[in-house]
Amino acid sequence: MKLTADLMLGRPLEETEERSLPEFVEDLRERMDRIHRFAREKLKIHSDKMKQRLDTTSTETAFKPGDAVWLYAPKRTKGKSPKLQSNWEGPYTIIKKINDLVYRIQLSPRSKAKVVHLERLAKYTEHNPPNWFVVEDPPPRTEDSVIRDE
Repeated sequence: MKLTADLMLGRPLEETEERSLPEFVEDLRERMDRIHRFAREKLKIHSDKMKQRLDTTSTETAFKPGDAVWLYAPKRTKGKSPKLQSNWEGPYTIIKKINDLVYRIQLSPRSKAKVVHLERLAKYTEHNPPNWFVVEDPPPRTEDSVIRDE
């Protein structure tokens, strides 16, 4: 029975003559290298397609310190249907942007800060966002600070 891989890569030839062990090993190595190159090419093509699809569907959202956000934190309470429970907590306030994907958020001035991934955050769009967080402006630059920076 011929499989798809046999049609694409060919089947091993039915050898009527005997080959030496080094010849057999070299032939086997060449065939395996060809198959691995073929598989790597296909994996690269499919990973590029997956990345392109992800990039077209994802939205680039960036938050800045002081922004109000919802946190996705699903909970399962015994005796309640998960469908009817709220999966979002908040509003949290962005305290610091650690890198492009990770943020430090805090619920209130006295609560413990959390470090969360961007995909667990959503913009808070209600009328009364929390206003306890004050974004501090950096001090104005003077000639002394310019000299020290150099």
